[in-house]
Amino acid sequence: MTGIIGKKLGMTQRFAEDGSVLPLTVIKAGPCVVVQRKSGKDGYDAVQLGLVEAGRKIKANKPTEGHFKKAGVAPCRVLREFRVDPEHEAKVGDSIKVTVFAASDKVQVSGISKGKGFAGVMKRHGFGGGRATHGSMFHRAPGSIGQSASPSRVLPGMRGPGRMGGDRVTVRHLEVVEVIEDQDLLLIKGAVPGASGGYVEIIKSESAKRTEDA
Repeated sequence: MTGIIGKKLGMTQRFAEDGSVLPLTVIKAGPCVVVQRKSGKDGYDAVQLGLVEAGRKIKANKPTEGHFKKAGVAPCRVLREFRVDPEHEAKVGDSIKVTVFAASDKVQVSGISKGKGFAGVMKRHGFGGGRATHGSMFHRAPGSIGQSASPSRVLPGMRGPGRMGGDRVTVRHLEVVEVIEDQDLLLIKGAVPGASGGYVEIIKSESAKRTEDA
């Protein structure tokens, strides 16, 4: 298995042997259970994983309850799909743990970025803004966005103010620094998308590249 669901716990740091500081993201990865295996009539090969959260009761509706009952596993609140090879041996009911990763593995992490609310063009897109002196009244405005002649309209795709954040973001080529098996923890070098307490998907970079090429 090359992917797992995790929950971002926060960030910490560690000193390397040369004295430099390593920023680390702490993720509680799994345990997960295989809820469904897709192939053949589904048109693609994948496994659906559910995140097992101890001490959390899930109140599922009847269709969802039937879905888990068919798999013979307890209902899970968080479900994610991971593409696999056709010959992959994962079966419904199998447990997937953090041990699928090892130190120095390269991974990609996907999650929902922090929502920033309504933001202007300088914060949202990094615009430089206008002059701040000599009586300028043009400081943080976007500048000209249309034309004074044909077509005399704002063209599609023009960058402007609006809702910032809350998007699905993927960060690639991150390194696993340590795997703490007894606590189901992954220590990953660098930052990953989302706030503390948010759910993320961690995939080994090699399998991610193979999925994109397919």
